[in-house]
Amino acid sequence: MTTPLPYDAASAARSLVAIPGGLSSPEHDVARPGQHKGPPQVEVLRAIGQNEFRYLRSNGDPYAVPWDGAPIAVPLRAKAHSSTGSVRQLLTVRYLQAHDRTPSQTALSDAVAALDALALSAPETNLWLRVAPDPSDPTVTWLDLGRPDGQSVRIAPDGWTLTYPDPGEGPIWRRTKLIGELPLPERPQGGWQAGIDTLAQMLPFTAATLPLAVAWWLAALRPSLPRPIAYLTGEQGTGKTTAGRMLVGLLDGAAIPLRQAPENLKDLGVTASAGWTLPFDNLSGIPKWMSDALCRVVTGGAQVSRALYSDDDVSILVSQRPVLLTGIDTGAMSNDLAERSMALELQRITKRRTLAELWGAYEQASPQILGALLDLAVMVWADLPHAAAALVDRPRMADFSELLHALDRVTGWTALETFHGSQDELVEAVLDGNPVTAALRDWVSSPSFPTGGWTGTMTELNAVLSARCSPGERWPQTSAVLSARLKQSAPALRSRGINVIAPTSNKNGRKYTITFTP
Repeated sequence: MTTPLPYDAASAARSLVAIPGGLSSPEHDVARPGQHKGPPQVEVLRAIGQNEFRYLRSNGDPYAVPWDGAPIAVPLRAKAHSSTGSVRQLLTVRYLQAHDRTPSQTALSDAVAALDALALSAPETNLWLRVAPDPSDPTVTWLDLGRPDGQSVRIAPDGWTLTYPDPGEGPIWRRTKLIGELPLPERPQGGWQAGIDTLAQMLPFTAATLPLAVAWWLAALRPSLPRPIAYLTGEQGTGKTTAGRMLVGLLDGAAIPLRQAPENLKDLGVTASAGWTLPFDNLSGIPKWMSDALCRVVTGGAQVSRALYSDDDVSILVSQRPVLLTGIDTGAMSNDLAERSMALELQRITKRRTLAELWGAYEQASPQILGALLDLAVMVWADLPHAAAALVDRPRMADFSELLHALDRVTGWTALETFHGSQDELVEAVLDGNPVTAALRDWVSSPSFPTGGWTGTMTELNAVLSARCSPGERWPQTSAVLSARLKQSAPALRSRGINVIAPTSNKNGRKYTITFTP
């Protein structure tokens, strides 16, 4: 794509034909004595917009991208206080620079409306938030550093470089207020090991957990990779919130805080659309709607809602995001969420520092930590095809397991084994925390469970299991609810040798069969 010569707003204005007999008004350039009257302001502004920007559509919404500048998309309908500014503001600046006066608000509104209409025929283009695949090379990914000049990191199997995406061939970035600025990465003198050692000094992960935290960060650089939900665990006083901010800060920027849990699905969708990561702090419990939504976010989900100011159109928010949680009660997790989660355990802090000291050290070390992580990304990217071919046992998060296997191969770590073990422990905790599955496990392990298995109705099963429920625990009010709970837990129960076989209708009613293989 050929980039046009720098646009001269004054020359463009002179080339426009003035409206004959046009009345002098704030919307027209008023002629000085001895000069011809200039074209209407709206035409000058429209010419600036057409010559300085190219237009595209993403998810049906129009955007402008400078021909000569950073590949950052500016929404045509953005408010003035958005993170990228607005086309209206940019037109005002260009007009002010060329004419030494501000255009009228009417002319600005009309010019933006005209550009919006012209953008209807613009091509549909992917815009990327923080990370992007290379449009022409599937082995390459990009990391947006969030800088005003658009400087980014190109990560390839043969190395990473600081560069600027090609305006016509590289990724185009979308910016929001949740996309903070990252430091310029530096290669640590001691290699990636030195940078990871520094990371371990900042974030007190256990020795077994640190590789999983690194793997979660690396997976966040792969835009379409399904990745587990990371949650920080540890005893009180291990600094879970601070550690979460620091880990996420290497993706979002240190100035972006962790967030409170959303109150509804719409709020979650908006947050997922605006930020690359979803870091939620102090989740004491997770309602079912949020658990289901987070499971969809892991693999990529879409939320459809009615478009503003429309009766028959919709807006679509599509998101696949890295998720990090703190303060979660594993016993409150659903089985589906547990199978998609990964514990990052923090150890007790033996030497306390003030927050000012800690964040000062973090800010100073961040460039080399980021450089070390990028060095690892290059090594993992290069080994991924070989690791995928060599991996035999693939659990539910198969894509993430391939990345873990590649990370182990290039570092000598045992992250994949640790991940499998932590998932088993988490499933165990979820089963024990669920009164239904806890009662069922207690029963099948007792002498009263029939040797050849049990067969009966759900009402009969309810009577057997409810007798084993501890006082004060919430038990399903009906047999239908009990059946639904068992169905949700079926995969986890099967992993523990308990098989609940669906009933078939006959003259004796719907009979369930339960078998147990220790």
